[in-house]
Amino acid sequence: MRQPARMDALAALRDGALAFDLIVIGGGITGAGIAREAAAGGLRTLLVEQRDFAWGTSSRSSKMVHGGLRYLGSGQFRLTRDAVRERQRLLEEVPGLVRPLQFLMPHYRRQFPGPWLFGLLLAVYDRLAGRRSRRRLNAAETLNWVPGLRTQNLVGASGFLDAVTDDARLVQRILEEARNSGAWCLNYLKASVGPANGGKRTVTLTDTSGPQVKSFELSAPVIVNATGAWASEVDPGDGQSQRSIRPLRGSHLVLPYESLPVSCSVSLLHPEDRRPVFAFPWHGMTVLGTTDLDHPAPLDLEPRITEGELEYLLKISSTLFPGRQITRNEIVATWAGVRPVVSEGPGKAPSKENREHVIWDHQGLVNVAGGKLTTYRLIARQILEQCRPYLTHLQLPDDALPGFSPPPSADQAGGQRPNSIPHNDWRKLQGSYGPALAKVLESGEPLKIPGTDTYWCELIWAAANTDVIHLDDLMLRRTRLGLMLPNGASELLDLIEKACSAALGWDKAAWVKERERYLAIWRENYSLPSSDTTAPEAPHGAV
Repeated sequence: MRQPARMDALAALRDGALAFDLIVIGGGITGAGIAREAAAGGLRTLLVEQRDFAWGTSSRSSKMVHGGLRYLGSGQFRLTRDAVRERQRLLEEVPGLVRPLQFLMPHYRRQFPGPWLFGLLLAVYDRLAGRRSRRRLNAAETLNWVPGLRTQNLVGASGFLDAVTDDARLVQRILEEARNSGAWCLNYLKASVGPANGGKRTVTLTDTSGPQVKSFELSAPVIVNATGAWASEVDPGDGQSQRSIRPLRGSHLVLPYESLPVSCSVSLLHPEDRRPVFAFPWHGMTVLGTTDLDHPAPLDLEPRITEGELEYLLKISSTLFPGRQITRNEIVATWAGVRPVVSEGPGKAPSKENREHVIWDHQGLVNVAGGKLTTYRLIARQILEQCRPYLTHLQLPDDALPGFSPPPSADQAGGQRPNSIPHNDWRKLQGSYGPALAKVLESGEPLKIPGTDTYWCELIWAAANTDVIHLDDLMLRRTRLGLMLPNGASELLDLIEKACSAALGWDKAAWVKERERYLAIWRENYSLPSSDTTAPEAPHGAV
């Protein structure tokens, strides 16, 4: 049964006439992947998210779809092997949305790691991936790739291929595929799990999308807690089943390309803690990140960069590019995300914690935390196997559940490129929207929004078709306009109101309220930190 519009879907859920085999709590990359795989396997699936889809970690990651070379260096071979193979699958399945990107690690005389040792690591990396991408560059070739790079003692660089994506759009694409397979997916629906009773688990669902908060109950044979950093709040455990979730914050700076023009991802170990920090191109901008710190703040508050993290990232920028002294005034936006790491014990530095995911079952509440953006599909398949004992009424096959089959791309579906859209942009649009691209193009003008790589038709289609409840959903996750234009794209909001109010169904009063709400969120969480509100924090990697 295809999910109806939101209000009709909520009414149907409240009536209690629908039965689900599986309820997934959490609308990030992991929850979306589970819903897609479950629905494709024939399970009646409901996914709920307490905020907006991808509101948490899955819109605030470092955008990289990679095997995690740093994890290979720390001996996490299985994680790296799985990730590089999934990276290749995603490059083939959604080209344009997941794009190959050249990565460069400059080498300086008498600085670790040297080219020989790093080359050995890359050889293992290529072996795990099943294909060679590594290359050695001399100093002149390195500077051709990265003009402005520090030249003192530069001996060359090691290059290799990984990939980059728009994480929030990837989540949306997976949710669209889940729905096409029969899953119901609703945002702004908070879940509270009750105790196991009679072979079923009950959840209380609370609609928080409007001023009138309404709650109702549903039950299912098994519930999956895919809330990441919030996992312990959904399932506080009983002592034996409890896991220690360590929230770690990673923060990023968004700069105009002209301030730091890089066409590849370039990395250097930070002089303070020897952690790799990257500068890479994204949506026509340059991103600098990330940090790695304990995040003690309440998880219901949006994370934000601190003054210490800002100084940390500016320091690596001035180290890498001494001729381009980036100032605070050049920074367009910031973002911070919280990684849901399952801690291995006290005293371990944040950057040394294991990034592999952990799955545990608490009487029909199957929990998952940790893991990487890249490996979401493997995690989803493992979760469904963990759920199998609770689904005996379905008489599932003994072997694995049927796998999800990707839909045809927009190109295979017969989409035609308008003359106003360059080939590279067309490739990105095909990957981002797949078979829905024809509808996207019908929604508005295929013309770019000034100063961005986003088209007006994308914005209008998203406003009408992707469960936008608040303006920040549209500006920060359905599109990235709030991260690509100064002051959260505030000067563009009048034009966006004209283009999108009808699609959103908002009158003037609703628009004014949403505008004020969005700009307050942007100023508080996506702008520069106030220099007089520096939070105390431990050195990166030194906790």
